[in-house]
Amino acid sequence: MKTDIILAGVGGQGILSIATIIGQAALDQGLYIKQAEVHGMSQRGGDVQSNLRISSDPIFSDLIPLGGADVIIAMEPMEALRYQPYLSKEGWVITATSPFVNIPNYPDVEAVNASLAKLPKVVRIDIEALAKANKMPKAANMILLGAAADALGMDFDLLKAAVRTVFAAKGDAIVEMNLRALEIGRENKG
Repeated sequence: MKTDIILAGVGGQGILSIATIIGQAALDQGLYIKQAEVHGMSQRGGDVQSNLRISSDPIFSDLIPLGGADVIIAMEPMEALRYQPYLSKEGWVITATSPFVNIPNYPDVEAVNASLAKLPKVVRIDIEALAKANKMPKAANMILLGAAADALGMDFDLLKAAVRTVFAAKGDAIVEMNLRALEIGRENKG
């Protein structure tokens, strides 16, 4: 078993929380993991990207080569396209549909969406609308993770257990909200 995952987004969107939960689920399953992170600006709004490699065998590099990613999970569509060269031919892209326009030369949103629509395995989900409708604006990242669960090839119960572990210190209400967000993503992935 081997799964190479690229997580991409903008600072403050919860990419590193997604990485922590996937990593915890992998460890709970007895798998090896390696992670490398790249933070753009040290404040909200900078590019954040994480390579997460999971395997039943030892892993020797923490970086995913071009064409090697099995899954790209992106909190916004332009970030999904930015890392598309790393996607394998059979790879999945799971991305939010709402752009986070934080730069003056952000590409045309329709062009970005058209490029994403051409990919053979893509899930596009409006996590912002789902988070707002369910009164959980800070859990949009968990909605996206729920939408990505099947592409990750991980047991959904392991992801739920990891959410419980990772958010336990924040209290039962936060744990339950994030578990519900995970379910909403899984139910609405299209």
